[in-house]
Amino acid sequence: MQLVNNLELLTPMEAVDIDIKALYKALVLPRAIEEKMLRLIRQGRLAKWFSGYGQEAIAVGCVLGLNEDDYVLPMHRNVGVWTTRGVPLKPLFCQLMGREGGYTKGRDRTFHFGLLEKNLVGMISHLAAMLPVACGLGLSSQLAGTQRVALSMIGDGATREGDFHEALNLAAVWKLPVIFVIENNQYGLSTPVDDVFVGRNFAAAAAGYGMKGKVVDGNNIFKVIEVIQQAAYRARNGGGPTLVEMKTFRMRGHEEASGIKYVPKELFDKWGKKDPLLSLNKRILRDKLLPQDEMDTIKAEYEREVEEAAEYALSQPFVTSNRNDELRDVFAPSNVRALPAKGEKSVVRFIDAITQGLKQAMEEDSKIVVMGQDIAEYGGVFKVTAGFVEQFGKERVRNTPIIESGAIGAGVGLALGGYRPVVEMQYADFISCGFNQIVNNLATTHYRWGAPLPVTIRAPFGGHIGAGPFHSQSMEAWFCHVPGLKVVIPSSPYDAKGLLKAAIDDPNPVLFFEHKALYRSLKGEVPVEPYSIPLGSARVVLEGSDMTIVTYGIGVRWALEEAAFQQSQGHSIEIVDLRTLVPWDKETVFNSVRKTNKVLILHEAALTGGFGGEIAANIAEACFMDLDAPPARVAAENTPIPFSSTLEKDIYSPLPRLRPAIDALLQF
Repeated sequence: MQLVNNLELLTPMEAVDIDIKALYKALVLPRAIEEKMLRLIRQGRLAKWFSGYGQEAIAVGCVLGLNEDDYVLPMHRNVGVWTTRGVPLKPLFCQLMGREGGYTKGRDRTFHFGLLEKNLVGMISHLAAMLPVACGLGLSSQLAGTQRVALSMIGDGATREGDFHEALNLAAVWKLPVIFVIENNQYGLSTPVDDVFVGRNFAAAAAGYGMKGKVVDGNNIFKVIEVIQQAAYRARNGGGPTLVEMKTFRMRGHEEASGIKYVPKELFDKWGKKDPLLSLNKRILRDKLLPQDEMDTIKAEYEREVEEAAEYALSQPFVTSNRNDELRDVFAPSNVRALPAKGEKSVVRFIDAITQGLKQAMEEDSKIVVMGQDIAEYGGVFKVTAGFVEQFGKERVRNTPIIESGAIGAGVGLALGGYRPVVEMQYADFISCGFNQIVNNLATTHYRWGAPLPVTIRAPFGGHIGAGPFHSQSMEAWFCHVPGLKVVIPSSPYDAKGLLKAAIDDPNPVLFFEHKALYRSLKGEVPVEPYSIPLGSARVVLEGSDMTIVTYGIGVRWALEEAAFQQSQGHSIEIVDLRTLVPWDKETVFNSVRKTNKVLILHEAALTGGFGGEIAANIAEACFMDLDAPPARVAAENTPIPFSSTLEKDIYSPLPRLRPAIDALLQF
């Protein structure tokens, strides 16, 4: 809906021609939905509703202050965003009611979804997490030169979260076309803002990040439209982000079940007089902009449409599905074909193979953007991207602040905007600071509402370099447990280059773990030309007959050393390199176990909760009758990784326990 001509200048709102009838309609429709939902709650026909009653001017005004191709990232109480963007009422109500015909197939509720055809990206419950996503969407617009703006909404309570500050800083540093809107409705659930914030205005934070800040009466739809248009004009013309605080009040509970007893009555009396629809009605009648009977007709028509759509949704069956459909939608289908290796080869180090693979991918696809701490001129702490900024420029090789969550969240937005981001963690240990973005945003998005997210996270991991407990962890099992993530761990230069290309080409989020101890210690033959190795394909590194070792990463090097020793003792060991943990190649493993009848699973990560337990359980279920001994596991001790190299080598590491475990299994 276009009410106001695009501003050529920052014109005061009073000087702009507004279609008052369209404005009235835009505000009446979400109010009709609010009233219907509250009736359904009272009738016991609806269990939960996050009401934005009395706050509709913010949602409606924000959308009307933007162009239709601008992105909006709304929150719980912003039904007016969806209606003003013209989302059809029947499927919208089916979504709200959890019935067939909604947008998430019953996999998430209310506004936890996106409609990219309407340029809407819904929330996750970790409220501030969507602000970095808006940064990524703004960056995609900036890189494409489209002048599209991303507006992201947040409540007053979530402004205390780290993602709020990381996103503001990133947007300011990169001068992104982003508008951050704080919907200050005075309460975070039951806690008043005065209990969590010292100061008069949240928008004061803007000054700390060098951006424009503005405080607005959020119940005045004219002021909302005006300030959003001005912020959008600045953003489109290279002025960077704006932080807008909109003062309003939550007239209902956090959600209806929580009630409102904790809120003083005088606040309802005060803010009830500032109701945005009541104020608009008064202005229309005062200035004789529309006759009362026409307003009544509009209101009655929308109430009828809402009633019809809501009752239609309630008549639809609850969502049903089947196991195959649910599993199928966890990952976006990949249509990328494996690129076979061919042509000339050269001997390179493990780290050089990664550099070569990443560089060739960027040469082939201009949509690949790499981000991370110190990766540009410095080349990253391990120098994987040395020389990249000279070849590809600072637009595509981007230093980020120290904001793991902000960088990964921006990667989500970049992917939604049509790019293929590669985010480098300086050390994999620091990935914990971005854990929420990975497991709750990246991992769930395709399953929930069908958007593919081709985001690759490169993570240097592992010990045996004397780096201590915060630079040596092996945390791959954390992510194998989360549906929607792929996990890749190469063990050779050949695999590193081929698997990295496959990871970047994949339409799903991939965690690509690179063992630091292999970076400069391991060399191997690698094709000069690009090639890829299909994810989920294990490799038999060494043929054998007496037992199988299943491993990955640096464990392959350890297994090869032990196999050589055991061969000198007359024993034949087969080694299977998983290469990919999610998905992992069960058939290759099972075939090897059925051949040798004994199996040992080896990994550097701690034993308890390690991925080896998953492998052992699957082998026991599928190959029980083929086993001549129980599956054995060798892994690190259940302690943090010590700094002392002798403590790590002699106690923590699985290496001292590997040969005794092999001997015991062979003799069983």
